Amino acid sequence: MKTVHRELGLTDAEFDQIVARLGREPSYTELAMFSVMWSEHCSYKSSRNHLKNLPTEGDRILVGPGEGAGIIEVAPGLAVAWKIESHNHPSFVEPFNGAATGIGGIVRDILSMGARPIALLDSLRFGPPDDPRTRFLIDGVVHGISSYGNSIGVPTVGGEMVFEDCYAENPLVNVACLGVIEHRLMHGRGEGQGNAAILFGSSTGRDGIGGASVLASAEFDDGSLDKRPSVQVGDPFTEKLLIEASLELIRKDLVVGFQDLGAGGISCPTCEMTSKAGTGIELELGSVHLREPDMEPFEVMISESQERMLAVVEQERVDEVVAVCSKWGLEARVIGRITDTGKVQVRSGGEMIVDVSADALAEEGPVYDRPYERPRWIDELQGSDPGAAPPADLKEAFLSVLSSPRVASKRWVWSQYDHMIFLGTIEGPGSDAAVIRLPDRKEAVAITTDGNGRYCYLDPYEGARLSVAEAARNVACTGARPAAVTNCLNFGNPEKPGVMWQFAEAVRGIGAACAALGTPVTGGNVSFYNETNGRAIYPTPVIGTLGILEDASAAVPMCWAEPGHDVVLLGTTSPGDLGGSEYAKVINGTVGGLPPELDIEAERMLIETLVEVAPLVSSAHDPADGGLAISLAESAIAGGIGVRVDDLGRDDLHLMLFSETPSRAVVTCPPGLLKAVLAVARMHGTPARRIGETGGDDIVLGTLSVALQEARGRHDDGLTKHLSATLV
Repeated sequence: MKTVHRELGLTDAEFDQIVARLGREPSYTELAMFSVMWSEHCSYKSSRNHLKNLPTEGDRILVGPGEGAGIIEVAPGLAVAWKIESHNHPSFVEPFNGAATGIGGIVRDILSMGARPIALLDSLRFGPPDDPRTRFLIDGVVHGISSYGNSIGVPTVGGEMVFEDCYAENPLVNVACLGVIEHRLMHGRGEGQGNAAILFGSSTGRDGIGGASVLASAEFDDGSLDKRPSVQVGDPFTEKLLIEASLELIRKDLVVGFQDLGAGGISCPTCEMTSKAGTGIELELGSVHLREPDMEPFEVMISESQERMLAVVEQERVDEVVAVCSKWGLEARVIGRITDTGKVQVRSGGEMIVDVSADALAEEGPVYDRPYERPRWIDELQGSDPGAAPPADLKEAFLSVLSSPRVASKRWVWSQYDHMIFLGTIEGPGSDAAVIRLPDRKEAVAITTDGNGRYCYLDPYEGARLSVAEAARNVACTGARPAAVTNCLNFGNPEKPGVMWQFAEAVRGIGAACAALGTPVTGGNVSFYNETNGRAIYPTPVIGTLGILEDASAAVPMCWAEPGHDVVLLGTTSPGDLGGSEYAKVINGTVGGLPPELDIEAERMLIETLVEVAPLVSSAHDPADGGLAISLAESAIAGGIGVRVDDLGRDDLHLMLFSETPSRAVVTCPPGLLKAVLAVARMHGTPARRIGETGGDDIVLGTLSVALQEARGRHDDGLTKHLSATLV
């Protein structure tokens, strides 16, 4: 065993802890179960000490971290589920199935709470798009998302796609899902001694074995592409049946507890559900429906085959549960029963092969207080030139930033997604935040994902705060009040003190910003070991923020509505905020200096202003990547209406146009409402001034003038020109 456990991703010290808990050496199946449940991916052993400091409670939070998804009360009697997860490592090894099963997994997380999945967001990061390997990854990931999401009938309504060199060998595939509670809220608890444990959905195969322990909890190297067998294979048509069968079981009150099978396979829900309930479970592996012959017991227990759920059911309701599953064409089998032993006990052919405390597997894994220290190189990085030098040609600089892959239109991506399924999408891809009308209600929610790895590379604390603020601001631009956050924290190897410092600082920044803005964290995901051959990604916390609109018809779009509307800048531009900016990277080839400094009180006041001013304005959009110039251009392109901005206030025009100062938004309104808009801003202490007017066929920003048609052409072609003809 001393050699085997290392192959399973366990350290010598962890193996010794297992032996001490059991009072004996583990069987091979027990060891395999410990390897997945104590993996970084499942146990959060390097991050727990930091995550516990995040704010998680609020008036609208019904369920926080620790369950399949967070639950937020939108209105009396109306609640939604909200969660983000990563599938980074599988998507690097096998991009189509890695991304597709990422969609399947997050959908089942939402489903496990008793919620119908109604919307998806994807947050993607790749290397340079003109690199052949990157083009292969983009093609596979996008087609994986579209194939799975479209097939199960859940719209992909937005997200983001970012390109940086550091993601070339470690793409990030983060997926968020929104669901609405249709009947009752479910919990993943294995309660009721004697109740049956029913496994239903797809059969169990060998795909995904070692996904959590080997694939997602270690650095990559030149041999990582050989790990394809560890990547799960998705079947979206079975997932669709699983969704409908699960919701019918809940609607008919046939299940006591409910959890999906993802990372860790059967091992995960059996130990987690019983540990939460203080019960135990006895399983018979011979009852598990298999798709491959001669599977070993350990393979059955840790296989991550997709499209499976585990339900705890009262004995007298078993036949009804099986009948519902059969109606939807799904296999359902009783594979065990709930006990009072506090143990996970597994029999195979009559022989007891697993006899382990549920708590030992689910709750008593190692928790590491890993050493961390500020890297020496960061002082030099922060002291370097931020890239604020003026361009040789202002117009060409503007068009270059507008057409950079990070800023350019992602229409090629989202045109492959069906974002109008259910006809509930009010604002979809390309907007600051997606706005989704809730079924048969007047209320809507706004959802977005945002994260700036470049800022976090320069200063992880400030970068994380800026990411939280941007996500909240994007939601507020639609008129929705930010209510809750889910986060996906993507970092390198936590065993390296520099990486662990980045993580600790980012979590500290998220906690501070969420507390100040009143957006509790309802859960999320940590993805470590995003590192290949010693090169780590930028520290990349992705923030998924959900906001609430009391009336769906009041949602504010980002595009100009009509010519002749006043353009108002809310907030103040600091011309020095070019550290880590898109302008600095694209025009001056620099990533250095300090990111913009967030005034969290100014941000809070801006959000209040945006929410209250929503009935008065015809559009709202925040200046983020590329600054004010890009924000104005994006709204003009989206609306097909030009703009003239005269009041920019400085001679060094490029600083005012491209500075990425936070806590700003551009709103438009009919001339008759200008005074009212300014009065609302003044009441909340937000600086506001009219800077121009919509109209015409040009984008005129001070002395810079560009034909709207030329700007649209560069923006539309900025990404696709990098991709091969087969992708376009």
